[in-house]
Amino acid sequence: MNTPLAEALSAVLLVAVLAWAVVRPFGWTEAVLAVPAAGIAILTGAISLDHARDEVARLGPVVGFLAAVLVLAHFCDVEGLFRACGAWMARWSRGRPVRLLTAVFALASVITAVLSLDATIVLLTPVVFATAARSGVRPKPHVYACTHLSNTASLLLPVSNLTNLLAFAASGLSFTRFAALMALPWLAAIGVEYVVFRRFFRRDLSAAAPAARDTGEEPPLPVFALVTAGCTLAGFAVASAFGVDPAWAAAAGALVLAGRAVVRRQATPLSVVRAAAPPFLAFVLALGVVVRAVVDNGLSDALGHLLPSGSGLPALLGIAALAAVLANLINNLPAVLVLLPLAAPGGAGAVLAVLLGVNIGPNLTYAGSLATLLWRRIVHQHDEGVDLGEFTRLGLIAVPSALAVSVVALWGALQIL
Repeated sequence: MNTPLAEALSAVLLVAVLAWAVVRPFGWTEAVLAVPAAGIAILTGAISLDHARDEVARLGPVVGFLAAVLVLAHFCDVEGLFRACGAWMARWSRGRPVRLLTAVFALASVITAVLSLDATIVLLTPVVFATAARSGVRPKPHVYACTHLSNTASLLLPVSNLTNLLAFAASGLSFTRFAALMALPWLAAIGVEYVVFRRFFRRDLSAAAPAARDTGEEPPLPVFALVTAGCTLAGFAVASAFGVDPAWAAAAGALVLAGRAVVRRQATPLSVVRAAAPPFLAFVLALGVVVRAVVDNGLSDALGHLLPSGSGLPALLGIAALAAVLANLINNLPAVLVLLPLAAPGGAGAVLAVLLGVNIGPNLTYAGSLATLLWRRIVHQHDEGVDLGEFTRLGLIAVPSALAVSVVALWGALQIL
């Protein structure tokens, strides 16, 4: 295929795949269009078979890691971890909106970091709705915190986000060094978000709450799930230190919790497979092929001229800003797939700056990340409206400030460590 036609076709396929992922007509999964689109790109020559095979091989370990983490998060929920979290939030906040917001920030940050942003969106958001109703407070600030923190708080560990897994593979860092470098940016970004939320939602947070309803006996603390998650997290660090793929630690933790659920007849082998979300995993692989086609047909060259070089503070700020803009234009997953090969020669600092941009930037628009799109559906299921103008105004305040502060924190961490 000639270059102009290949450029046009690959761009159209990417736009179509992303539009389908946003709308999901008839409730069909993202893979319904992404997989055929990848096939069209290969059959028409928009991407060579060798490049498509290389991209699938590159993403394969990342997708396997993601599947294990999704299973782990699902069976933590089966064990009652998120119900216990809701009970703790209600008990600790005692009907005070500001205290509940603080609790949501704390829990969402930890859950996103350890169990991935999908757990915060899919499992914690409904719990926050129920806790707000139980406490008699307005749900909006607390529910909005779930979507912002699913992106912002996913900076800490390689397992926190699919974008992190991709960046981790490109950075050349160990698990512990990745976490050490990202700890300060993670704290800085969350701190900025908290200050912005306190100011932006001051009216909702100052509204008096009626007496909380008594919902009966408190759910027990799921000790087994907590211990398994803790051991899995420690396994990530140990495996990385010995040069073993941390995916094996994730698989072990998922196997323990899933096996326990099957033995106790809380799950079946088929439900374990479903917990890994095979259609979404297929979507990730197919999207990778489509994005590689776009990159091969000119996008890489165009962005290469825009991406700043070096590891100084101005360069890191420019890289993060470009990544944030691109994430809001084409979604953060394609953005990181496009930018990582360009940033990797600049070293770990440039790769992590890309990560800051594609993780914090999506809080500006609905289309910035798949997590935000999924969050919007969950909110609508609870009959809670999401105002586009309000969401964007909040993002315009939170994103630039959180991104700038976190990049400065990253630069400082690079100097220290």
